[in-house]
Amino acid sequence: MLAEQAGPLFAEYGQLTIGELTGRVAVAHDSSVYVATGGDRVSAAQLRELRGGVLELAARAGFPDDSDRTRNADFDLELAALLHAEMGMVPAEAASRDVWAFLALVLLPDVAFWRYPQPPKDRVLGTDLTRHVFGRLWWRAQLVRSPDAPAPYGALKILGEAAFDQIYARRAALGGSPHMVRAILRVWNDLDLAGLNERETLRDFLKRLLRLAPFVLFDGIEEHALVDELRTVARESVDAQRRPASSAGAGTARTGQDIVRNHTADERSATASPGEESRTPQPAPAASSDPSRFRSVEICAGTGAQALGLERVGFDPVLLIDSKADACFTIDLNRPEWDVVCMDVVQFQPTMRPETLGVDLLSGGLPRVKSLATVGRDEDKEERSVLRAVIGLARDIRPRAVLLENVPDLVESPNFDTDRSWIENELRNAGYQSSWRVLNAADFGVPQNRSSGFLVALQAPYFSRFSWPEPDNMPPPTVGQVLGPSMSASGWTGAERWIKGADRVAPALVGGSDRRGGADLGPTGSKKAWAALGVNGNSLGDAPPDADFPADSMPKLTVDQTAMIQAIPTDWRFFGGKTSRYRQIGHAMPPPLAAAVGRAIAAALRG
Repeated sequence: MLAEQAGPLFAEYGQLTIGELTGRVAVAHDSSVYVATGGDRVSAAQLRELRGGVLELAARAGFPDDSDRTRNADFDLELAALLHAEMGMVPAEAASRDVWAFLALVLLPDVAFWRYPQPPKDRVLGTDLTRHVFGRLWWRAQLVRSPDAPAPYGALKILGEAAFDQIYARRAALGGSPHMVRAILRVWNDLDLAGLNERETLRDFLKRLLRLAPFVLFDGIEEHALVDELRTVARESVDAQRRPASSAGAGTARTGQDIVRNHTADERSATASPGEESRTPQPAPAASSDPSRFRSVEICAGTGAQALGLERVGFDPVLLIDSKADACFTIDLNRPEWDVVCMDVVQFQPTMRPETLGVDLLSGGLPRVKSLATVGRDEDKEERSVLRAVIGLARDIRPRAVLLENVPDLVESPNFDTDRSWIENELRNAGYQSSWRVLNAADFGVPQNRSSGFLVALQAPYFSRFSWPEPDNMPPPTVGQVLGPSMSASGWTGAERWIKGADRVAPALVGGSDRRGGADLGPTGSKKAWAALGVNGNSLGDAPPDADFPADSMPKLTVDQTAMIQAIPTDWRFFGGKTSRYRQIGHAMPPPLAAAVGRAIAAALRG
């Protein structure tokens, strides 16, 4: 079911009851196509047989009238094994979102919308297979299946979905290998975790494995040897959790080189290529009991730039939430100790993570809302559902302070009067006082003319102490000053002239919509503004200009250079393809601006 046809069908089905969806069930659809992957086509009889098996499992879990969390978890485990065993797909086929869209919209729409009432798009359309109602289960089964075991899918029961998500959905260096995942689960199943916080122990275990990943080719180690090595690392995590907090850092953890030395020639592992170790980011220090530090929850976390700015002024996140897998991977690349949940914030409930209750700050950069005149469009409905969900989280989590960023119009335009009144009333009823302000990143040392609208809300004892940050006294650096070294690094003869011409701050980077467009510097007006700085904004480049690049031509920016325009540190790495990486950067809040607002909030909380 191709995306162009699946999208409208998803919107229509969201308005139907489960009974009406059952009436739409089919084994074919006018808009579905066969993908030319070879092999035999699945027959209508086979599809009906698959549906019958799924319905039998769903009925035991309460379908179509009822469901609960415990029965849903059991249903997922049984369904994962059924889908993997009966569908006969290879990973290349299972990697196609269109396959899963067909299952969720044609063959099993009633089951899909029963399992996730009012689901976000990725649960049905497969835009993120780690979250698709059926696709995520197939991949879990693919990773844990042990074909020679009496119960090939028995390892599915070792960890719940949230714990498994730590391995698969976000830990890209570990979760992409069935060999590694099976070893992790085997080791975990044998651990004595009595008296320990299992989630924290698992996080520590994975953190230690991630530190080894740049040095060790795990897939190159035979299974029995890999299990032995992982067991040693797991015991280190257990011992660390059992030690008093004051001595938790004691002891010597094994390095990747230790593991490499311990293997015979038949069990060789590969070390990183030259320079790889130096590029490996060091984990941030864990949240401490230092009274000068604060605890925060970051929603719509994106690339982690706002959380990074807040970290600089004292806020340590206990949880970050984002719905985009690439963004979650990016945060994990740079801050493996930060706890990231890759899910739609609309689906998040604080009871899932009790440690979020009563934190000092709830923060986030929300999807750009449109005025009420345009809310009939599906994307606007989604953006407003996020806004409503976040205000609901503020009521439920009860942080001491709330920081939300959005378009300047949300703060200043009369078209948003109704929205501002609703937000203020909801927060006032929850015990908060609110203040709105538009701030320009260029006033805080960022080489970009980027205005953002902010809402800061604090509980009554702290609000009177809050004041908005004042602009820096120093002018911001220019585009030429920031990008000059990279533009001249490869011997471009036009670099000096270009630097002199790029003597102003940049226009606002435009991340673009996930629904359309590629990696470029925005609409016509934005591209003209970049052209005035000597930049070709029609697309992004793969590398800065070299000695062969014409001296009088306009270079394109690389993804890394756009991150510099956002004042994101040069050692902050980004996951995904070029377009995905650029969108993460374009949607980010510059860390210095986040730090300025965060510093003002911290001052109010400290009194």
